[in-house]
Amino acid sequence: MELHLSENAIQVLEARYLRRNRSGELVETPEGLFSRVASAVSEPELLYGSAADGRRRREEFLQMMTGLEFLPNSPTLMNAGSPMNQLSACFVLPVSDTIEDIFDAVKQMAMVQRSGGGTGFSFSKLRPSGDFISSTGGKASGPVSFMDIFNCATANIKQGGKRRGANMGVLQVDHPDILEFIRAKSRDGAFENFNLSVLVDDGFMEASRQGAYYDLRHPRDGRPSGRLNAGEVFKAIYETAWETGDPGLIFADKINADNPTPHLDRIVATNPCGEIPLLDYESCNLGSINLVRMLDSSGRRIDWNKLRNTAAKGVRFLDNVIDVSQYPIRAIEKMTLGNRKIGLGVMGFADMLIRMEVAYDSDKAVDLAREVMKAVSEEAFRASRRLAEERGVYPHWRGSVHQKNGQVLRNATQTAVAPTGSISIIAGTTPSIEPLFALAYRRTNVLGGRTLHEVNPLFKQAVRQSGLDPEQIGKRIRKTGSLVDIDEVPDHLKEVFKTALQIPVERHLKIQQAFQQHVDNSVSKTINLPEDAKPKDVADAYRRAWEMGLKGITIYRYGSKSSQVLQVEEEGGRESTPASCEKCAI
Repeated sequence: MELHLSENAIQVLEARYLRRNRSGELVETPEGLFSRVASAVSEPELLYGSAADGRRRREEFLQMMTGLEFLPNSPTLMNAGSPMNQLSACFVLPVSDTIEDIFDAVKQMAMVQRSGGGTGFSFSKLRPSGDFISSTGGKASGPVSFMDIFNCATANIKQGGKRRGANMGVLQVDHPDILEFIRAKSRDGAFENFNLSVLVDDGFMEASRQGAYYDLRHPRDGRPSGRLNAGEVFKAIYETAWETGDPGLIFADKINADNPTPHLDRIVATNPCGEIPLLDYESCNLGSINLVRMLDSSGRRIDWNKLRNTAAKGVRFLDNVIDVSQYPIRAIEKMTLGNRKIGLGVMGFADMLIRMEVAYDSDKAVDLAREVMKAVSEEAFRASRRLAEERGVYPHWRGSVHQKNGQVLRNATQTAVAPTGSISIIAGTTPSIEPLFALAYRRTNVLGGRTLHEVNPLFKQAVRQSGLDPEQIGKRIRKTGSLVDIDEVPDHLKEVFKTALQIPVERHLKIQQAFQQHVDNSVSKTINLPEDAKPKDVADAYRRAWEMGLKGITIYRYGSKSSQVLQVEEEGGRESTPASCEKCAI
């Protein structure tokens, strides 16, 4: 199959993925990369089947990737078939309350990030600032001060030698230092290698609505350690998020209601972009189906058989990745092989809607989101069941929710929706389930400081078909990124090509909810707000996300950060998505 890549895709591949010799010269082509990955990931087939099976699966995997129908997460593309061979994207590491344990976690983080993985941490076990330390007679400095050590270490590590690392920092809402944590990123540039999220339960959310007080708990023994007004804490959360984009919220009760292995532990943290809730020392590998390539020959209807077949092959691919991968430390290997979690998701949702002439903020888009993910989820479940019959259940299956429900599965989880930052560029489509950021924009501070200029190709095609001059229209949209003030563009195009800031928050949330209904991990999505949004708008979004049963929420108010990744062509100092999600580049 002939490989067709955009200029930007080639730039990304050359900068981050293709192999080079000691002199820095490229020694691999994009075709060679996909061949390398297909060969490495098909190796486990030899353990479970025959050489003929291995050859057949290798060809299937190669065709999926060269056809840009499915791509795995960045560490798999970077490292498969290499001496490092660490292929997972997402990790959660524990941080316990001793100096030895804290710096062990820093070391483990460094080992993960140098191989291309992103790391999540709960800092909730660390004693609060000012707490007495019996061994030294001194006072504890608290979770936020130790987070700065992790942040500084990350700044000096490049994931897989190609990109800066990314972290998620989580603190439970009943930790005595919760207000300091909430405001940790209020100073511009602080904790730039972290996304921050507060872990909240249903009790806190109810108390915040009523303005009731709740108990803080000392992390060492759970004893009461003061009281705060839940309404005031919630206000601090949404006002700081309005100002900085952080913290987001993780809804603990919803996440743990869907925890497939509660007999092992409770989940208290996620990977950097929030789509994978993980136990301590777990990792997960991700892959995404390009929905544009799932349309039939008309380009306007979904080929459901192709979508299901691709999902089935994607599950097999990702399960193989678990076996072929090398793990940074033994504890991660043990937990990952014990639960065998995978996260199959999608990218190109916005492009698919445009081709189908469906507006992103329409009821039809919500219905399609639900139908697409339902098909992917059902097929992923069936594929995991077939793999269990062929290869055995995941080792921690006994005692799991699946065992109690009589569900024989190879993987404790099968689906997730990741941000797909870099792989969507390679695939030549829109990232994840996000709407269009803008019709023309530049992606800055990537690939060693280079800038990628992008104009949506479907928009150029649609303008040309409408009898308009794409060059003239293009000059005008470079100023704003949208069609709002361009009268000569037909109304139906304005509807189909709406950009993120034109879409009401409720519609963003409904799309996320529609996907979440059929995802057993979680969904990474940015809820975009315009620059003139008020703090109350953030509060409403956070509360609605909880009411809608989402597992977490991240908002971004346009213009609230001085750094930028995505910018409208002729405007500076703005971004649409948190920089750390872009760093994750999954």
